[in-house]
Amino acid sequence: MSAMLAPELNENLHWLNSEPQSLAGQRGRILALLFWNASSVYSLNVLDELARIKAKHPLGLSILGIHLPKFDAEIDDRVVMKALNRQRVNFPVANDRNWITWQHFGITRWPSVALIDSEGVVCDIFTGDDNGEALERKIAELIDRAANSHSLVEHPFRPKNAEEKTALSFPSGLAVTDNHLYVSDTAHHRVLECTHQGRILREFGTGHPDLNDGPANEAAFNSPRGLCLVRETLYVADTGNHALRRVNLISGEVVTLLGTGKPGLPKEGVSKHSSENSLNMPWGLSGSNDKLYMALAGCNQIWEYELGNARMRFIAGTGDLGIADGPGRNALFAQPTNLALVQQTLYVLDSATSSVRALQLQQGVVQTLVGQGLYEFGEQDGERREARMQFPQAIALDPNSPVLWIADTYNGSLRKLRLGGGGMTTQQLPHSLNQPSALAVGSGALWIADAGAHEVLRYDLNTELVVRLPIGE
Repeated sequence: MSAMLAPELNENLHWLNSEPQSLAGQRGRILALLFWNASSVYSLNVLDELARIKAKHPLGLSILGIHLPKFDAEIDDRVVMKALNRQRVNFPVANDRNWITWQHFGITRWPSVALIDSEGVVCDIFTGDDNGEALERKIAELIDRAANSHSLVEHPFRPKNAEEKTALSFPSGLAVTDNHLYVSDTAHHRVLECTHQGRILREFGTGHPDLNDGPANEAAFNSPRGLCLVRETLYVADTGNHALRRVNLISGEVVTLLGTGKPGLPKEGVSKHSSENSLNMPWGLSGSNDKLYMALAGCNQIWEYELGNARMRFIAGTGDLGIADGPGRNALFAQPTNLALVQQTLYVLDSATSSVRALQLQQGVVQTLVGQGLYEFGEQDGERREARMQFPQAIALDPNSPVLWIADTYNGSLRKLRLGGGGMTTQQLPHSLNQPSALAVGSGALWIADAGAHEVLRYDLNTELVVRLPIGE
């Protein structure tokens, strides 16, 4: 691209975790200007990549984030601030409610990174989440060039508005048995085994983000989310590690089944070693005694993993972002984040289209039950074609009635979809939820991971009483 002086940032930007910033104030360093969205898993991949590059170039590189709201909820600075704290973003971020800066830089999609040299000139723009190596090379080149001409200026950053430390941090995965509750304590990078009353029995993971196998107190996860129980085994969607992990509940041993720690496209066939196959943002899991189904949010696909022979099989989703029904291999998904297996039907929660999809496993056909498109969202009950949600994150089947419970994340509500052609209703609770991100049904209750409030709730299906569990307190 032809070089141009970077246009100065609009003074009306809402800076979330810092004092107002300017591009002029960044002169003397290389600046990565990130255009991103809080609900985009592609953006999460770029955030991870920039954090890695920043650790290698602490002196020469600055990062500024420009958040672009897609959903109505993301216009609210508090919602975006939750995303910053969940990801532990360590650079200034502004919420560009009207996409003004996007227009000034000619950006056409997120995530995009505009690289600005030490003199304030835009040198390159990288679009998408698969440019890590090229982005790092260009940054290193610009830093070397600046270092040869003058000393690089250091700009230390101390984020504002960080949340207080809590016993749980953004819990985003649940599984329940007759005796135990399992919780993905996502931002603490661990999985907990608890009683139904909330007492912690065991911790799996050191609490520090890493990819290590071994005993419960030595293993390490990175932002684990979806959980699935199969007999005496707990399967974990280790989202930040782009890996599928197995926890032996008898021995406590943690083993990596799939994934290398970096995002990649999976391939069909038997994987004798975890390093032989890649995943991209595994988010939700569901399964039976012999098969595990995975929602890969980072590549918009559904995959099957045969537990007996470690065989991967592609089920549905071309990989392109969108919503389209039909044969599974031609269907389009948009950030599938949660699954519910009901006999031969796999219900898929498609977060970016705020939709519920049904995948008939025998026929291999996908059908949309609720949802219309990438920018069709809201909060409306009624018949399926009329119903609207806003960035839902979790579903769970009610064992006593043909109902799918749905965590309508950005609306902060609990929704019900009646199967067999029924409509959608909102379940009234004593108070609104704060970005609920996981559900599980068992022992007469619906368990809710209210991620934004850093807590797990028990909703009694008979009495409708809601109780907060004192996990870790």
